[in-house]
Amino acid sequence: MLQWLFPNVVWSIEDNEGIYLTFDDGPTPGVTEWILQTLERYDAKATFFVLGKNVEMYPDLYQMILNKGHKIGNHTYSHQKGWGMPLDRYIEDVDLAGDMLHTDLFRPPYARITRTQLRQIAQRYRVVMWNVLSRDYNRQLSPKACLRGTIKGLRGGDIISLHDSDKSFRNTSYVLPILLRKAHELGLKCKILEL
Repeated sequence: MLQWLFPNVVWSIEDNEGIYLTFDDGPTPGVTEWILQTLERYDAKATFFVLGKNVEMYPDLYQMILNKGHKIGNHTYSHQKGWGMPLDRYIEDVDLAGDMLHTDLFRPPYARITRTQLRQIAQRYRVVMWNVLSRDYNRQLSPKACLRGTIKGLRGGDIISLHDSDKSFRNTSYVLPILLRKAHELGLKCKILEL
């Protein structure tokens, strides 16, 4: 349904050989370092949709993401839900992060963005969603259930949504190594988003 409503948004990539891991909400002390180390063990690259406020608080972690060869995307400054928020305030929050990040990628928090907001944002960014939502942020979801939902039907071109946050770490820390092994077994390379 969402893909029909927002046809100009990137939901997956035509690529039989690669998958695209994305991490929202960071950087987060303790979590970001673990994610980066785990990715490095598997020679995997990812795209981090970061929050401007977290980049301000943890510039060294942000720089570490860049130094390891990963891509950055804008996830707003303060994790705003677009629904019910005035256009000018939403754009201001996106631009505040954009001034720091200098990226052409954007992902709306919670996927909650109005058509008007999307039209404005799409003039300056490639808006990227996902076709595999890990739901790692859901504390009611067991790590095993999270894994099943994430790797079920894994195939080339998937954009997989994970999170770089304390809230999701229990599930993310279980899912990520197994996901990376599964991708390797299937001959899929983990790549950054280059749109």
